[in-house]
Amino acid sequence: MLSKVLVANRGEIAVRIIRTCAEAGIASVAVYSEADEKALHVRLADEAVLLGAASASESYLAIDKIIEAARSTGAQAVHPGYGFLAENAAFAKAVEDAGLVFIGPPSSAIEVMGSKIAAREIAAKADVPQVPGSQGTIASVADVIAFGDEHGYPVAIKATYGGGGRGMRMVASAAEAESAFASAKQESAAAFGRDDVYLERYLSSARHVEVQVFADTHGNAVWIGDRDCSVQRRHQKLIEEAPAPGLSDELRRAMGEASVRLAEQVGYVGAGTVEFLVEADREAFYFLEMNTRIQVEHPVTEMTLGLDLVAEQLAVAAGEPLAITQSGAAPRGHAIEVRVNAEDTRGALFMPSPGPIATVTAPTRAGVRWDGGYESGDEVQPYYDSLVGKLIVWAPSRDRALDRLTLALDELVIDGVPTTVPAARQIVAHKDFRNVAMHTNWLERDIDFASMLPPVEDPDTEDDAGEEETQPRNEVWVGDRRYVIPFFSPATAAVPDAAAAEAPARRATGAGGGPRKKRGGGGAASGEVKSPMQGTVAHIDVEVGARVEAGQVLMVLEAMKMQNPIRAAITGVVESLQVKVGQVVASGVALATVVAAGE
Repeated sequence: MLSKVLVANRGEIAVRIIRTCAEAGIASVAVYSEADEKALHVRLADEAVLLGAASASESYLAIDKIIEAARSTGAQAVHPGYGFLAENAAFAKAVEDAGLVFIGPPSSAIEVMGSKIAAREIAAKADVPQVPGSQGTIASVADVIAFGDEHGYPVAIKATYGGGGRGMRMVASAAEAESAFASAKQESAAAFGRDDVYLERYLSSARHVEVQVFADTHGNAVWIGDRDCSVQRRHQKLIEEAPAPGLSDELRRAMGEASVRLAEQVGYVGAGTVEFLVEADREAFYFLEMNTRIQVEHPVTEMTLGLDLVAEQLAVAAGEPLAITQSGAAPRGHAIEVRVNAEDTRGALFMPSPGPIATVTAPTRAGVRWDGGYESGDEVQPYYDSLVGKLIVWAPSRDRALDRLTLALDELVIDGVPTTVPAARQIVAHKDFRNVAMHTNWLERDIDFASMLPPVEDPDTEDDAGEEETQPRNEVWVGDRRYVIPFFSPATAAVPDAAAAEAPARRATGAGGGPRKKRGGGGAASGEVKSPMQGTVAHIDVEVGARVEAGQVLMVLEAMKMQNPIRAAITGVVESLQVKVGQVVASGVALATVVAAGE
């Protein structure tokens, strides 16, 4: 068995791995950035090594620094968790070359499955059904239009080296092809360092179902349950459950067997997940991708099968045979997981909202589990993913699990930052979710989710409704939607650099609330464009003096791994730019000034 493991991650998954190591009698080594010096995973580990500055490129993505940390502490193995370098073949190869054990699949398997084109080829060899797609990467807008003419719209443009919805754009018609192609390549390059993209036929009403696979070095490979992850926003999963409801035994088994064939074809070792788009009414499933790591939602499989998948990862990495000897074991009961992120859900905007957490109190009722990356007094940093923790419930049936989850959401207390709990409450209570009528586009296309959540406007201003129309208003674009947001809290100056960035003071708001906004002057009406969130300026698309049209992208803010285009609300000329690339800005900070044409 392993004696010391370095955990090359942070937050909830690092805490999860460190705690399992402790139970197994394995010493743990945490790594951290300057921003995470006081983080929970650092406090829990037996040892901790500082990697560098807050920027992930100088810390959690710095391969050489992580390898040196493992060597200097005498760690035998490296666990990558999920995110950051977890699916980076070069990192896995560096770990292997250093004589360390990579707790995951061989670097060769990560490399093959990390390329969506190569993964499709492997899936074809393993006789796994696929949706129609391009033969390799595409080079031009003409390729998008030709594919759409042949296979029909909508079409999905996807990053060849990507995942999590980043670098993906849906094209509803030929008229949208040019902007979608450019946007997909731009985001892919920013997120993954490569702008290669390919095409797939877009199934607009399919469910997202994934199968957990596990393989060891002794030739054993099994599938151990499935999960439904259909409730998504901007291709990011919000709620997951196991087993996937509403599937026939035949469909479930066919997906599981296909997943094992794929794992065996690529020479897989360790925990992995094969994702499918499913049309349950047609008994059809199509290969989407393979995630060569532990998944965020693995606890629902653990709770329905009585397993510790991280412990199993550690054992397989140490050369032991799988403790799970049979595929398709019948699940016991039903489990549902809610991702709780530090985001303000008012108006269904899901604005990243980092800052200090005053209190975290998890429910203590039977059948409830809280996997958290923070405790009371910790701070959610603006540089990384916004996940605070995961609320998981188990019950003998899905209906009972939903009832228990409803109570647990009410009992979960997170004060200091707004969270996604209000959104989860609405989803869990919705009749479509209760009746398994959801699919990957359900939340954003089929229901008016914004009307189910509190509006952006400050409740204190409701009595002044007549006066509001005369007040300055901030008009911003997030993604491809325009929002009129009154009463930003004005900021006096932009933050000069990441090291000097400080989260604004907040009131304790509880799990269901958001920070209160005060009345503030300035906005699009006066030509001033303000930041709708705290984030980092990823790139600037205009220069001072440039003429811009209403809706044109001025710059892109990256906030907690999500890219948010900031667009001009009026047609005019860029009079000034108050920020530069790489700068961290707070919500309400002035980004640019656009003077209306003719002024």
